[in-house]
Amino acid sequence: MSLLLLMVGLPGAGKSTRAEKLATAHRALRLTPDEWMLTLFGELEVDRKRDLLEGRLIALALRALRLGTPVVLDFGLWSRDERSALRWLAAAAGATCQVVYLPVDPGVQRARIAHRQATAPHTTVPMSEADLETWRRLFQAPDLAELGGADIPGPPPGWPGWREWAADRWGLRLE
Repeated sequence: MSLLLLMVGLPGAGKSTRAEKLATAHRALRLTPDEWMLTLFGELEVDRKRDLLEGRLIALALRALRLGTPVVLDFGLWSRDERSALRWLAAAAGATCQVVYLPVDPGVQRARIAHRQATAPHTTVPMSEADLETWRRLFQAPDLAELGGADIPGPPPGWPGWREWAADRWGLRLE
């Protein structure tokens, strides 16, 4: 059975560093939309292109999982709905899924972001203190049940299932 690892956390939490280590340890395919967005567009969000790019990476991840290849999704995954949809998609592909959450103290976060901006500006975009505060308010940290692989909750009201929610969210065409 293949394994899908979901990297969860805010910018500067250490997700990419940990994702690289997990990909090596599990001989997994690591998919990181930030790298693609910066290379293709020079920024992290452009006219919903990030959602579409994430959808293509998720489709690739699902194909890899069906072929028996472990995958690390280094997306951040700030919302419980995103994580629930991906957990459901992994199960539908016959894979197990593990949520890897990296909490980060605001001071540590600011220091890491400043260091990255100073030493590798081509790998990031400027982030203001206001951005960080807004993102921290929007972020939905996983609870112990989610981290432990508890049953996947149903989709948000108005959605018949996670397949439909994911198709709308990421433009996925699922088999």
